[in-house]
Amino acid sequence: MNREDIIESVINKIKPQFENDSSGHDWFHIERVWGIAKQIATKENANVFITELGALLHDIADHKFVEDFEKESITRTTQILSLFNEITTDEINEVIHIVLNCSYKGGVGENKMKSLEGKIVQDADKLDAIGAIGIARTFAFGGKFGSLLYHPKIKPINHISLDSYHKNRSHTINHFYEKLLLLKDLMHTNSAIEIAQERHDFMELFLTQFYKEWKSEL
Repeated sequence: MNREDIIESVINKIKPQFENDSSGHDWFHIERVWGIAKQIATKENANVFITELGALLHDIADHKFVEDFEKESITRTTQILSLFNEITTDEINEVIHIVLNCSYKGGVGENKMKSLEGKIVQDADKLDAIGAIGIARTFAFGGKFGSLLYHPKIKPINHISLDSYHKNRSHTINHFYEKLLLLKDLMHTNSAIEIAQERHDFMELFLTQFYKEWKSEL
């Protein structure tokens, strides 16, 4: 089986798990991350095949939804990739490294991503969290889990641990300050840095307009 067929087969295996998600972590999110990551990997002379697999599987056991996400990430990734004799053990381990270390996790702690391919997947995932799509996904996630749209008296939190990030769910506008507006400066590749600036600027324009309308300013 050639690499294109392997990618297509992986897509067919994981797509049903995500296509009915309404939190912004649906199949289309994965498809966008995959598409962005492929383009960046080509520009950055990375291993495109490993990058594609990492992008497709990066949310296979997301820590926001799965309690023992590390164990589940390893198990599910291994189960899927072991079906293909053409994928070596070393390649499986490379993809597992990406899956385990891709998530933002509140921005706390050291970024443990070591490979260029993994950093590209991280960049692609962060790019889909900002800009117009990022805004839409943020409000979808907030609505899914019952967050207020906005409360002017509840200020953003500077999270010091992943536990704090999980437990202190605030209103959706705070999420811009606790995560989205921070992502621009966390990009690894030059390709992503250029894209991130435009999307970051769009979010700032959105927030300016949001506050204007919130205050009933005509």
